[in-house]
Amino acid sequence: MSEAEPTITYPRRRAIRATLRTLIRGAFSVLADFKMIGTENLPKEGPLLVIGNHFSFLDPVAFIGMLPYPLEFVGGSQMPNAPGAVSWLSRVYGVLPVRRGSISRDSLRASRKVLNHKGVLGIFPEGGSWATVLRPARPGSAYLATCTNAMVLPVGLDGLTDLFPSVRRGKRGKITFTIGKPFGPFFVSERGESDRKRLDELGHEFMRRIAELIPAERRGQFSEDAALRQAAIAAAVYPWENVQEQ
Repeated sequence: MSEAEPTITYPRRRAIRATLRTLIRGAFSVLADFKMIGTENLPKEGPLLVIGNHFSFLDPVAFIGMLPYPLEFVGGSQMPNAPGAVSWLSRVYGVLPVRRGSISRDSLRASRKVLNHKGVLGIFPEGGSWATVLRPARPGSAYLATCTNAMVLPVGLDGLTDLFPSVRRGKRGKITFTIGKPFGPFFVSERGESDRKRLDELGHEFMRRIAELIPAERRGQFSEDAALRQAAIAAAVYPWENVQEQ
């Protein structure tokens, strides 16, 4: 059975997204000392899959505000760890929604179309922000990489979980946005790699690349310290393994 062609065009919502990017950058400049490292690693064009650690509901905001591309973004249809005052941003921006615990085929097809048109797509491989240490990747990011011939750009985010606590104490936050070297592509076939073991292997490689860009104590399952790996076991459990978001 053939898949219906998604109606998404790329890039979309240029005016509103440009406005949001300006507002986000302004807010970060007021609230935090924001440091970007590795801007020389930014490719000039796509197809590009941008991946990063996901510890805070502010992580997508940082991606949207600081990456210099007309960025499409894959995100959860619900934001259980974000305040209501922030959840409007995903609707206005036009995030490609996925329901955790299920296969969101429409969003996957739309994501493939973005990358097949040499676009730039952001995604958090862990699939949620329920912990503050790295966890294993879900298969979605590796699947998109293998079926689109896209390069993969790792980003490490640090300090966003402490931003609002610092502001409440009357201090500016300290945020670091570290851009690693692009790697890949991982082209397999037009349909992408279907073997789950292979997708998990690629997902582990994605997370190892991200781990290199964040503080050692945050690397969780990808730490070189056995004690830190052991302490991160509980955090690595995927909360939506047998539960589907509505």
